[in-house]
Amino acid sequence: MLIRHCDVLIVGGGTGGCAAAIAACREGMTVVMTEETRWIGGQLTSQAVPPDEHPWIEAFGCTASYRDFRTRVRRYYREHFRLSAAALGDPELNPGTGWVSKLCHMPEVGVAVLTDMLAPFVEAGLLTVLHQTAACGANVLTETDVLSSAERPIVATNVITAVPLINLIHGELTEVRAKFVLDATEMGEMLPLCGAEYRVGAESRAQTGEPNAVSGEPEPENIQGLTWVFAMQFDPEGEDIIPKPAMYDFWKAYQPTLWPGPLLGRVDLNPITNQPREIPLMSGDWLNFFRYRQIAAPSTFQDPAQTLPITIVNWPMNDYFTKPTLDLSQAALSARLSEAKNLSRSLLYWMQTELGYRSLNFAPGATGTADGFAMTPYIRESRRIEAMFTICEQHVSADANPGTDRAPSFPDSVGVGAYRIDLHPSSNGKSYIDTSSLPFEIPLKALVPVRMQNLLPACKNLGVTHITNGCYRLHPVEWNIGEAAGALAAYCVKNELTSQAVAISAEHTQRVQSALAGRGVELQWPDVQLKPL
Repeated sequence: MLIRHCDVLIVGGGTGGCAAAIAACREGMTVVMTEETRWIGGQLTSQAVPPDEHPWIEAFGCTASYRDFRTRVRRYYREHFRLSAAALGDPELNPGTGWVSKLCHMPEVGVAVLTDMLAPFVEAGLLTVLHQTAACGANVLTETDVLSSAERPIVATNVITAVPLINLIHGELTEVRAKFVLDATEMGEMLPLCGAEYRVGAESRAQTGEPNAVSGEPEPENIQGLTWVFAMQFDPEGEDIIPKPAMYDFWKAYQPTLWPGPLLGRVDLNPITNQPREIPLMSGDWLNFFRYRQIAAPSTFQDPAQTLPITIVNWPMNDYFTKPTLDLSQAALSARLSEAKNLSRSLLYWMQTELGYRSLNFAPGATGTADGFAMTPYIRESRRIEAMFTICEQHVSADANPGTDRAPSFPDSVGVGAYRIDLHPSSNGKSYIDTSSLPFEIPLKALVPVRMQNLLPACKNLGVTHITNGCYRLHPVEWNIGEAAGALAAYCVKNELTSQAVAISAEHTQRVQSALAGRGVELQWPDVQLKPL
């Protein structure tokens, strides 16, 4: 077995993992980052989800490195594509013209930009990226273990000493021995592997005091649905109907108890009111599902006739919430992910055959795959660490904080974010929770586990609840969480401290905050008029 040594191991190369790698390498750390697919970037790339962002994103409310990513995406289009005069002259170019975001771009552009951002650290020998690689265990020191050093014996408890990794293609094993381990996986997969305390599903109101928490006992199976996203193109000359999916008859007849009709139907639910609504699939104005997450628009390019409109199908009709998808055997998880992909395939077949949209079909290659599906499903809700501080609904909701334009400040803030509390239907039959929130901060203590000394979350697996996951899971927030985790790990390694020692010390916390601010991380919202979202 190959053995690697590094300062920081980042398990998961998604949005938060990439940001963590940038932050740790900037501080001179040696870093190994794993990624289960061929593409780094997670939500931005391999999951093919255009960035969900707040209305101030062009001016403030994100880290300097995330802003750099956005700037580079626009620059990449200007340098590598023949754009129309209007697109070339637009400082806020939205290549796909989708209305979910001000920057709907092709996933492959995100991969190219992220790879370019990480390249200097790879070339300097600080960063090693292991593609198509996953963690398959963890070695943890317990209360009875003793480490010896040249200077003195050190009693170390609750410390991850090594993480075995497996190459998913060839099966080779590598053991990485790191001083700090960051879990940047989409489902919080390192948490059970190392025995960390974590939460799954919905907490009870008695646990958190949240108005929207469940009223009875905690519900571990109350987990937001995931979506296996696909890219879909509109080709006026296309007439090919895909083969009938194996589960199509099931999905065509399927009507969840919370839904106003069949899931594959024209009518879905308004997430805010939970009342029936109908948004057209295609129409003459912007309010239609095709334009929602459109990532390629003919009008962006110099020769519109050479470009087909392409959209990302991440819609209510292909949310998979029939069964939970956390804390399962690998076989059970694989079966449910297969069902999720079959639901998405059935949605396209339904649109072609029932609605008559024969010009719609998969967009092969748009997601780096031969069939147009994302490389991996879009995961909304992860396992979450038991943290020194848990962010609850009352810390961020507009209803709980009337008369103010921002959420209460945290003295240990390591970043900011803004998005509605947006929960999709859950695997135990609970419907949307979509309620107004205030622009919020990210407290350092929410990144610190209650016990594990050298483990940090680096994406949506931080100390949030089932409710607040709904506003801390989006692209710029995940990036900020990862960047803060990478900087915190570097500080701990340099100063030979545990993350808990930093969290309980005002002096150490302020030094971490100062380092983040020096790198362009906004710790508070600027003194301008904001608004509830």
